[in-house]
Amino acid sequence: MKKLALVLLLVFMQSSVFASPVVFNEDGKFGLRDEAGSVIVEPQYKKLIRLGDTGWIIQKGSRFGIMSDSGKILVDTKYNYAERVLGKFAKLKKGDKYGLFDEMGFEILQVDYSSIDLLFGGMFLTCRNYKYGVVDMNGQPILDNIFDDIYMPEPNRMVLVYNGQQFEIESTKGEELTLPSDIRSLSDNSNFAIKELISKPGVTTGYYSVTATNYFLKLFSSISPAYEETIDELMFSQGADAAGVIMKFSWVPKFPFVYAKKYWRNLTAPNNGPLSGVKSNLKKELTE
Repeated sequence: MKKLALVLLLVFMQSSVFASPVVFNEDGKFGLRDEAGSVIVEPQYKKLIRLGDTGWIIQKGSRFGIMSDSGKILVDTKYNYAERVLGKFAKLKKGDKYGLFDEMGFEILQVDYSSIDLLFGGMFLTCRNYKYGVVDMNGQPILDNIFDDIYMPEPNRMVLVYNGQQFEIESTKGEELTLPSDIRSLSDNSNFAIKELISKPGVTTGYYSVTATNYFLKLFSSISPAYEETIDELMFSQGADAAGVIMKFSWVPKFPFVYAKKYWRNLTAPNNGPLSGVKSNLKKELTE
């Protein structure tokens, strides 16, 4: 009986200590309260977006940062754009450069990239100085930023473009592709197949020899990030959890318009959009 009472006491203490704070609104500004109603963070933020289990993306004025459940500022509000990724990462922008942070405010990727996008297999696609690379979820480099384009038409395939040559890395088991940290080990690993898709660019028609299926898949590759960006802008940006905002339905009329804008922006990305291969090959033809 004593053991049971002790277990119940420990459970109660843990639930009290780790209880998530509650968002509240006062005069259009958001703050945090504990379950008892005591104010943890005064209502001073334009937005509070949940980040992981213990953090918040905050907006003060027109600037973004990261705060903990206790109200401690983990990342100063000095960024002009914020985007939540996978619910637990914050992509922050300063000027025209992006960086990636976790819910504890740890800088996973320095604010030094023109784009940071999610890939299959627990990886991020990065772009710096118009060149693409790949890092893992901890920010450790897998492929350096030396490629003209990188994209994944399917979860188990990655296409890389380097100096006019196109290569494909495929998981031989058909599983979602996750590249090892030591990329040199691929050639000796039976779980991966590497193919050279274009050995002599320009031999066909002077255009990029990508199949119609790959183009079709690239056209739709922007759907997922566009959807997540739309949800964050219309729902979580209102400073509350998804359930409460969904019930208000105020976001519904705006959804198709915001979604179309986000999708078009991703689709027309100058360096890795569906027609980037054609443009780069034409440019090469004109300069030769």
